[in-house]
Amino acid sequence: MRTSRSYGARRREAKAALATLFLLAAPAAADEVTLVAMGDSLTQGYGLPEAEGFVPQMQDWLDARDAGVDLVNAGVSGDTTAGGLARVEWSLTPEVDGMIVALGGNDLLRGIDPAVSRENLRGILEAAEARDLPVLLVGLEATGNYGADYKAAFDAMYPDLAEAYDTLYAENFLGPLAGDGDPESARRFLQSDGIHPTGEGVARIVEALGPKVRDLAEAARAETAETDG
Repeated sequence: MRTSRSYGARRREAKAALATLFLLAAPAAADEVTLVAMGDSLTQGYGLPEAEGFVPQMQDWLDARDAGVDLVNAGVSGDTTAGGLARVEWSLTPEVDGMIVALGGNDLLRGIDPAVSRENLRGILEAAEARDLPVLLVGLEATGNYGADYKAAFDAMYPDLAEAYDTLYAENFLGPLAGDGDPESARRFLQSDGIHPTGEGVARIVEALGPKVRDLAEAARAETAETDG
């Protein structure tokens, strides 16, 4: 557990400074880091040709910017936060340098108590913290199907945990589909099930999340340099 928020902030600032120095001193091609994308069908690429899924499109985005990242698809269709917690230990193999966590959609679809989902996500973040692995936590927003209290609790768990564990944070995986702020406009970027994005929808998500994934890669590179030094 982190001893204080101020300590976490100082540690993040120190790593950011180290990352900048590392980049200035490094050759043009950065040392590759391995990031695991842990999620559900949104990460796995449900209903899409392999090349149009989230991980392949994000890999292409990173490669086009010489980010030096090997992105591993650890998305499991139908997975809940409990499923992610059950497999996080063996997903974080020795070569992994950082992790994207994008879980909770199936918890929402099943109406699982947000308090349960929060504790599962906490366990995943603690597994990463125990290995000094930086994390990008990607949230979702609940619909109003289960009432205002459920929505408030579900929506709050992501920013709360991101702050408590000092992770990078993206507010809403599907948010980029409604670029004009109108949720109805997102429908044209969804498959016929009304849940999973089309290839074009994934491209919009990748454009929005790409800079944060690149930040995660730099945090992982800085952590590696700190450990090696």
